[in-house]
Amino acid sequence: MTTASARRVRRTARTLRAAGAGVAVLLALSACSSSDDSDDSDSDSAGSSPSASGGSEELSGTVTVFAAASLKESFTTLGEEFEKAHPGTKVTFNFGGSDSLAASITGGAPADVFASASPKTMKIVTDANDNAAEPVTFVRNQLEIAALPGNPDKITSLKDLTKSGLKVVLCDKEVPCGAAAQKALDASGLKLTPVSYEQDVKSALTKVELKEADAAVVYRTDVNAAGDKVEGVDFPESADAVNDYPIALLKDAPNADAAEAFIALVQSPEGQKVLTGAGFLQP
Repeated sequence: MTTASARRVRRTARTLRAAGAGVAVLLALSACSSSDDSDDSDSDSAGSSPSASGGSEELSGTVTVFAAASLKESFTTLGEEFEKAHPGTKVTFNFGGSDSLAASITGGAPADVFASASPKTMKIVTDANDNAAEPVTFVRNQLEIAALPGNPDKITSLKDLTKSGLKVVLCDKEVPCGAAAQKALDASGLKLTPVSYEQDVKSALTKVELKEADAAVVYRTDVNAAGDKVEGVDFPESADAVNDYPIALLKDAPNADAAEAFIALVQSPEGQKVLTGAGFLQP
């Protein structure tokens, strides 16, 4: 082989070795890139997972809560706290008699959460399979007599409500506060004919606040909320008619994630502090 030919062979060998090395480098880089992409993908996935983001995704939108009238003050406060904790959310409430609210839910009214003043009215919803989760009792409530300021009629017991000429208001018997009042009356063997039956506890209380009635059997929480507009009178029979308050996420809730977060707030130590501060009893 000539010297020139030998040089050409050596150049060709070097070229092939360089090309081979280049291919190896490219393959290694490709593998690293693929691995990095995979790692990035895993990292992104982990970063967006509930556990990596503090337990929940960012919440937004409206949460619609159907709640017993006696929860108005407490839930309004909790709704404001929820909105502050979750910017971009709004909590709207429909307060009323639990039986009417339950009927609206089973009738197709759109709602995320139902908080009832009794298991009986919650059962209307669960029997219709309109709940997405099992109801949980979050507070209890006890009855109290709401008398006029200063208690001019000297009401000291449930029996005093049967005095002739005394105008007494009760909640309708289908409403939890009315059913509880009737249970207390039955336990005492008392007969009471009210001047009116009201559709929810706030309506019954308002009759006394406006001095259209001398007394009403309502919840202790409502007497507390009324302040000096009424005077509360405890009666021992109320201990036999304490109502459990269940709460549940509803089926087809338009904003289920935020609804679950609101229910969690109600059950949290912070939520319980607001509720017990209003006079509710712990479950």
